[in-house]
Amino acid sequence: MMATRTKLSTLSRQVLTSSPRRFSVPQILSPRRSLSSRVQPSYPGCRPQLQVCHSQRCLTSPRGRRHFGASSTSRGATALAFAEEEPVEEIEVDQGTLPASKLRNIAIIAHVDHGKTTLVDQLLRQSGTLKPNTDQNSAASTDGDSEFGQRVMDSNDLERERGITILSKCTSIDYNGTNINIVDTPGHADFGGEVERVLNMVDGVALVVDATDGPMTQTRFVLGKALARGLRPLVVLNKADRSTARPAQVESDLFDLFATLGATDEQAEYPLLYASAKQGWATAQGPSAPGQAIAPGADMTPLFDLILSHVPPPSHLNRSKPFSMLTVQIESDPYVGVLYLGRVQSGVLRSAKAKSKKIFGRRGLERTEKDAAGAGEIVSIAGIKMGSGGVNVTLVHPEGWGEEGPVALPTTPIDPPTISVVVYPNDSPLAGQEGSKLTSQLIRDRIYKEAETNVALTVLPGPTSESLELRGRGVLHLGVLFETLRREGFELGIGPPKAVLVPNPEVPGQMLEPVEECTVMVKEEYAGGVVQKLTMRKGEMVSYEADEAQEGWVRIVMDVPARGLIGYMAGEFKNDVHGQGTINHIFKGYEPYRGAMDTGRNGALISMANGESSGYAMMPLQARGAMFIHPQIQVYPGMVIGESSKSQDLYLNPCVKKQLTNIRAAGADEKIVLASPKIMTLEESLAYMADDEIVEVTPKNVRLRKLILDVNKRMRMKK
Repeated sequence: MMATRTKLSTLSRQVLTSSPRRFSVPQILSPRRSLSSRVQPSYPGCRPQLQVCHSQRCLTSPRGRRHFGASSTSRGATALAFAEEEPVEEIEVDQGTLPASKLRNIAIIAHVDHGKTTLVDQLLRQSGTLKPNTDQNSAASTDGDSEFGQRVMDSNDLERERGITILSKCTSIDYNGTNINIVDTPGHADFGGEVERVLNMVDGVALVVDATDGPMTQTRFVLGKALARGLRPLVVLNKADRSTARPAQVESDLFDLFATLGATDEQAEYPLLYASAKQGWATAQGPSAPGQAIAPGADMTPLFDLILSHVPPPSHLNRSKPFSMLTVQIESDPYVGVLYLGRVQSGVLRSAKAKSKKIFGRRGLERTEKDAAGAGEIVSIAGIKMGSGGVNVTLVHPEGWGEEGPVALPTTPIDPPTISVVVYPNDSPLAGQEGSKLTSQLIRDRIYKEAETNVALTVLPGPTSESLELRGRGVLHLGVLFETLRREGFELGIGPPKAVLVPNPEVPGQMLEPVEECTVMVKEEYAGGVVQKLTMRKGEMVSYEADEAQEGWVRIVMDVPARGLIGYMAGEFKNDVHGQGTINHIFKGYEPYRGAMDTGRNGALISMANGESSGYAMMPLQARGAMFIHPQIQVYPGMVIGESSKSQDLYLNPCVKKQLTNIRAAGADEKIVLASPKIMTLEESLAYMADDEIVEVTPKNVRLRKLILDVNKRMRMKK
């Protein structure tokens, strides 16, 4: 018996044009709409092969610019691809694919710095996936004190520099004949979109909780998302080897958190392991008596066994149906080009002999080529050409779905952005001296490309024709994007971050603002100052209690508007607690606007001269306030060079040089003594700037300047 087999090698996205040879007018179809009325190809020997349903919203603004943003109810352009029919022998559906019973898909979720990435590294090492003293391990090594590299999953330069996970990454290990796909997720609240978009790929989650800190703000966020999708978590109490560990109290807090988030009885019956990812062991045996230390285990075998027994295989996915897959990430390869990562939701996809169309699985940190992939497998597909988009796009086979036709797969709803900034092309007197990408068109194209993959980022038209408004989860979320752009050679100006206000649908004329639930761990002697500062920023106290894990420390929970945390978390908080405290926040919801707030920032010291700063001029200027620059730095009129000790702005000349003459002085020259300037990072500058200032970002420098450089024009604007 002969049948028709799908060939991935011949897939190619055709442009929808009015050409009579291929298509007629392009169609815009809803993902739920039947595709039976789509335009058929006009040349013989071909039939529809692949349907691309966009779940990423791509609209057109009145000015002709695109809007990008994540949307759970998607609507977008539909594209068709075609392949030639090839008669082949009829084969079994699962031939060449891994059985569903031999698959496990799990995500590692946790609060920041609770040990997710270290735990994934240990699983890779102890499964034999990573070999000691390999090039890929040594490249990611940070200390060099081990035969293995440390935090090999932190492959991004920014991740290694900051010590945090920014992007979700997928890896795979083999254990007892079972393929375990592991997704490592970020732990910072600003990168919560990375967690939301990968949960539809997994059938279970491992919730990692610090045995000392217990559940934190991001723990609540990621656990709530997992429970809402019906996933059954397994819990790992990490860092159980520490002397400050308090497993009994943390277990009690965890159960209360599950109950608060509305977990079902099945979800609340979660298995629990005690582990030390750094030392490489896990055990199910808790402390023999209250207050006693946990006996270390031998290795990570209990965790491997628990994943196999607790996480269900993807047997619920039907491999006899036509192929469908939801892409969640775009990757690139220098040899095969763009790859689309996702889990096959139904059917079986097979590759052919052509080199340009391939299917890749995972083996540790490397991609391995596959001949076929069945429902439940996480794979990357090369050779699919899409004009725009790529994340939250459904790839389907257009035939075999019945009368209704194929529909877009459901996506995980993404929480709305809370912070917005306006991006301008750099127009300062020093523009073009360091970067290579300066024009607004280059900046616009790069940001649109980022919005296609960054589901938590929204791009809107700016107040001017050359500007764009970016909306994200927080200052760190946007700051990482701007840091990436400057390393790519871009120069741009960034406006002050502001909260995203939305109208109240119930009360006409009232605006709602995003409110964050802020959790502060601080020594009791500094708690009063922190509470006072957050109260000035319209914060409201929720709880104040002593920390049982550390004597003399308190745990403070306050609801603070997102705009109140912008300037406080960057540097002011560290000064208030003298480096002995942590602050975490998570989006709570929208509440009525709480009115104007006074952040207490002083005026700015503004340069009134163009040239190179000198120590001779800066020494007497130190009495005016704190300086932001070193001597021998290029400055220009309107550039902010320091913070005034008063509330008013002061205009200074930091470029005065000592006049050299041939007259010999009887006395010795005065010794120049300069205090260390306050050098701010990109995120600190974004949080510090005033409403009439912007941050000038170049590949080598971050400068703070006034939006309007001319002082006379600036004065007229204030009037």
